[in-house]
Amino acid sequence: MKPYFYVKQLFDYISAIVLVVILSPLLLLLTIIIQAESSGPAIFKQKRIGMNRVEFNIFKFRTMRTDTPRDMPTHLFQDSGNFVTKIGKFLRKSSLDELPQLFNILMGQMSFIGPRPALWNQLDLIDARERQAEARGISANTIKPGITGWAQVNGRDELPITIKADLDGYYAKNLSFRLDIKILFMTVGSVLTGSGISEGGPKNTPPE
Repeated sequence: MKPYFYVKQLFDYISAIVLVVILSPLLLLLTIIIQAESSGPAIFKQKRIGMNRVEFNIFKFRTMRTDTPRDMPTHLFQDSGNFVTKIGKFLRKSSLDELPQLFNILMGQMSFIGPRPALWNQLDLIDARERQAEARGISANTIKPGITGWAQVNGRDELPITIKADLDGYYAKNLSFRLDIKILFMTVGSVLTGSGISEGGPKNTPPE
């Protein structure tokens, strides 16, 4: 395993602690707004596949009504707008719904940067990552998933499964500080422009 992997783990943990402390007022405010707008918990938990295909619960701010079908990628809904709350639209557009994943990082389940964790039933993406590993010698399923990743800054919701798996494999093969910094800056640009985000529709893309 690359030495940078251990440096990355330490950086993730320390940074997550600092951000939780700094952002605690924002986290509390968003929690209050979400619960005030619609009934249900502010935090949404969903079973995902982590490093070495171990299942864990990912944390996100709830952006949809509680009667929304669970474990279904947003793109499979005929009209996801019927389920997304008003504050949820803003959270998704700004990616603030991902903030609770700071606690997934503190629990050692995720990293700031890495392949996005697949749904537990999203076998097409999981298997595609294994197939591309034959060419690269390493599977994206063997490293920690991230809040953002190489695939997210190169298309996000617009990517088909095969291309996303290939980009995830590229990241796993070329894991480095330089690549992580590049992804970090590209992520900021993607969030500010809202590029690559699609709600609903027939695209064969994984959930975010």
